[in-house]
Amino acid sequence: MKGAIVNLDGQLPVYGDFSDPVAQGDEVSIDVCAAALSQLVRGRASGMHYSFEGEFPFVAGVDGVGKLSDGRRVYFFQPKAPFGSMAEQAVVRPAQCITLPDGLDDITAAAIANPGMSGWAALTERAALQKGETVLINGATGISGKLAVQIARHLGAAKIIVTGRNPVALQELKELGADEVVSLAEEGAVQMANFEAQFARGVDVVVDYLWGNSAELLLKAAAKATAGSKAVRFVQVGSMSGGDITLPGSLLRSKAIVLMGSGLGSVSNEGLIRCITALLQATPQAGFRIATRAVPLSDVTKSWSENDSSSRTVFTI
Repeated sequence: MKGAIVNLDGQLPVYGDFSDPVAQGDEVSIDVCAAALSQLVRGRASGMHYSFEGEFPFVAGVDGVGKLSDGRRVYFFQPKAPFGSMAEQAVVRPAQCITLPDGLDDITAAAIANPGMSGWAALTERAALQKGETVLINGATGISGKLAVQIARHLGAAKIIVTGRNPVALQELKELGADEVVSLAEEGAVQMANFEAQFARGVDVVVDYLWGNSAELLLKAAAKATAGSKAVRFVQVGSMSGGDITLPGSLLRSKAIVLMGSGLGSVSNEGLIRCITALLQATPQAGFRIATRAVPLSDVTKSWSENDSSSRTVFTI
């Protein structure tokens, strides 16, 4: 079969021939239609992601959309190694297939599953968001953050606060459902004052895609806040601004702050399935929006490193 093959650590995937996967036991074969390029896929292909198993060669891709032998359209994830999703065929266990609802096309389903799942899992599986609560999304101008805004609104958040640097993207977030925006382009003292003002009015959940300096300031602002008797649930999802922060122990002693992560490992496979199923079922009715760019799989090497920060690249097979 044809696929996007990673031959060595540090090399870009190349389009070429790979052995066909063979279903065994209760496994099912899938004729793949589309597979999206995400930071997780890039990280595993480069050998840098913590979930990478370290064996070459392999077919890139962790999830996709395809058809079963009975013609049913499904989203699937974690195909049997070394056969990733960016190939003509994949093999998975039945529990790793989710039937797609009518009205959800292959490209959108492939594109939205991974970034949408991150927000859905952070808000439901980790933060246990309740209707009427206030959510602050740190670093919301990327694809995942934009979806998190829409998901938080769909799940019943009463107020959504977003942060980011790009003023145009921040305005777009207001159109997607954000109530207030906080610019990260301001100098530190101004940022801190803005964060303190938000927490003074009450913030229940923080979904953080950045970590780094802005996360430090948010935690300090949360510790100073007096509004509300419930703990602030701070969910760490991404580290776009750095892998480490300085966290004084006194900060956690001074305020009820629940600090947790959300990702592969901290959310069970069963939890991931719940999140993705709910997301895919909700997408047609809720009208979740995600910008996509469809590219033939044969162009994988050329398209792999192109900037896709404003739209999700989806390889079609």
